[in-house]
Amino acid sequence: MQRPQSDKFYSVEFMANGLPYLFQFKIWTTPSKQMFIMVKETSDILKQLKEGARFNMRYYSDVSKYPIALKTQIDYLKKENDGRFKNHYLVGLKILPD
Repeated sequence: MQRPQSDKFYSVEFMANGLPYLFQFKIWTTPSKQMFIMVKETSDILKQLKEGARFNMRYYSDVSKYPIALKTQIDYLKKENDGRFKNHYLVGLKILPD
């Protein structure tokens, strides 16, 4: 099955060790096609999201009825201190090769 382009993904979900629930986030993209999610600074998941950490994530796209499971690495974390996303972290997602 052909993998959809990253700009076709609209949300992602995953679980983290030690946390009993599934996290789901809207996917944002930059003009350079870099994917990221926005995480509130008070979210339980933030402690698990470190640069280089890897997760099995399920991606939802507008080109498939079903989610696609892809290994993903946290590329960066950047705290927003002002503006629309104040008190959130931008968390870069990097899909790893199979």
